[in-house]
Amino acid sequence: MLKEPRSLRARARHAGMTLIEILVVLTLIGVVLGIVGSNYLGKSEQAKAKAAKIEIDQIGQSLDLFKLELGRYPTTQEGLQALVAAPPGLSNWAGPYWKKSTSPKDPWGHDYKYASPGSHGAYDIISLGADGVEGGEGANKDITNWDQ
Repeated sequence: MLKEPRSLRARARHAGMTLIEILVVLTLIGVVLGIVGSNYLGKSEQAKAKAAKIEIDQIGQSLDLFKLELGRYPTTQEGLQALVAAPPGLSNWAGPYWKKSTSPKDPWGHDYKYASPGSHGAYDIISLGADGVEGGEGANKDITNWDQ
């Protein structure tokens, strides 16, 4: 039987990766994904907050059109649903005043809180942020029509 040259055997032995090398590579990949992922998630929440501010402005415009045609804003009891379907007793309702077939939801899927008269003007519109609970910081911060 022929023996392989020593250098060929040595190269074959070192052709694969050791367990330590694999663990180092996986750790580096994890660190990079962690940094990129956390930056991406932060930007995603910021984008949702900006979208909520824009949508609150659009709801305000729809409410103003409702008032222009009916002489008043929807009551708290009628809520934002009054922009989509005529409340009982309003024969001159000419809506829908909201482009979607359901009352508006914030970017996190929660209903906007609406009150008329509001404590900060003719009406208050509030998104409770990512957590859906009043108050909070960062992504959980409430977004309102009077903080714009």
